[in-house]
Amino acid sequence: MTTVRQQDFIDSIADSLQYISYYHPADYIKALGAAYEREQSPAAKDAIAQILTNSRMCAEGHRPICQDTGIVCAFVTVGMDVKWADATMSIQDMVNEGVRKAYNNADNKLRASVLADPAGARKNTRDNTPAVVHFELVPGNKVDVSIAAKGGGSENKSKFVMLNPSDSIVDWVLKTVPTMGAGWCPPGMLGIGIGGTAEKAMLLAKQSLMDHIDIQDLIARGPQNRIEELRIELYEKVNALGIGAQGLGGLSSVIDAQILDYPTHAASLPVAMIPNCAATRHVHFELDGSGPARLEPPKLEDWPAVTWSPSAQARRVDLNCVTPADVATWQPGETLLLNGKLLTGRDAAHKRMVDMLNRGEKLPVDFSNRFIYYVGPVDPVRDEVVGPAGPTTATRMDKFTRQMLEQTGLLGMVGKAERGAVAIEAIRDNKAVYLMAVGGAAYLVSKAIKAAKVVAFDDLGMEAIYEFDVVDMPVTVAVDSNGTSVHQTGPAEWQVKIADMKH
Repeated sequence: MTTVRQQDFIDSIADSLQYISYYHPADYIKALGAAYEREQSPAAKDAIAQILTNSRMCAEGHRPICQDTGIVCAFVTVGMDVKWADATMSIQDMVNEGVRKAYNNADNKLRASVLADPAGARKNTRDNTPAVVHFELVPGNKVDVSIAAKGGGSENKSKFVMLNPSDSIVDWVLKTVPTMGAGWCPPGMLGIGIGGTAEKAMLLAKQSLMDHIDIQDLIARGPQNRIEELRIELYEKVNALGIGAQGLGGLSSVIDAQILDYPTHAASLPVAMIPNCAATRHVHFELDGSGPARLEPPKLEDWPAVTWSPSAQARRVDLNCVTPADVATWQPGETLLLNGKLLTGRDAAHKRMVDMLNRGEKLPVDFSNRFIYYVGPVDPVRDEVVGPAGPTTATRMDKFTRQMLEQTGLLGMVGKAERGAVAIEAIRDNKAVYLMAVGGAAYLVSKAIKAAKVVAFDDLGMEAIYEFDVVDMPVTVAVDSNGTSVHQTGPAEWQVKIADMKH
């Protein structure tokens, strides 16, 4: 019989969430370093360099890898010989208490991203509770926990299909991955669940993302069963799509494809797919009654010797005096370094602004010839002016884009990944521009922000409108004033190049 103390469990949950906020799993860093060495696309290679540099900075500074510090997902397995001698809480409540403690840690405060009443008021719970907990009772005398923090960038790209038994899983994946866009911040990992029932397949996909990245070892020794054959086939064929890092086109779109399966009904073939983004955050620990979990920090030498710095060819832009004529000269794929005052705003702020415009009300901020950054930053700690402040997925703002451009005088936008057709048309028609910052480089990006203040909608918390003072903030021209999108041209170009390499 093993006795596990309630506080040890709570502290272990809290410690693990702090740990994964600033430490990538070592296998991911190794795999991403190898992808960097292989990458031939300059834009994709630069993006991976930013992700690797950001990762090492977060490990050194103990600050979040991504501004989106996720919703907590815990798989808890309790041995039947475990005794909870002093427990007064349920497993769910203990996990929630650990989450509360982790997210309110004064030394590394994490962004509260969980909203209650999701179909109604959408009110922030302020401490990221409740977690999503999956619990299992099994033979044994230990408590086994796999815990992850899942951000919207990857979680929102989750896919599910009920195939016919004769359908091809590979064909469905290859058809579906391009529809996910680049908001999941490739290169990452695909988690795939096959079989069971609809909800079981989704659960398997989520669990598979906790597995060790080992595709190169698997390729080297050769597959030994059908699942391993599928993994290799998907890894090779998804990368052949040419999506590349951040969707810019390149050799590495995924660094592994993990699969878990379960027996299913004879008439069914449920398949679920969930990607892990560049902010891969998960850890596994066991409790054996001897105290809280001991999590070994990675060694700094585990990171590849890659340090991003802006290209000498990068164009410096003064946001305080930029004009439509300046914007018209910017080329697709060009690297810019932004300087000056940059406004922020994401979903909730945009919704409130367009509602005000529709009522004929004056906005609290003048957007004329200004740029807006789609971001919800982490609160600052210590001497920071702002916490990690990487971009959020830009397509969520597509439906607001035309009205913002035409009614506010907005000149350009900064966000993560691609824009959809509606936004691209609006950008082209208004001779505006969309700039892409690298998702998965939130701490690196935040170092370019030298001052920050809330200028409107303070009640929205991290979704308020800030004004940042930025110095040499790196971005890429993703949609130019003519409506040319590098997220369309880049993958198309590299898909052809990869096909040619194989011949």
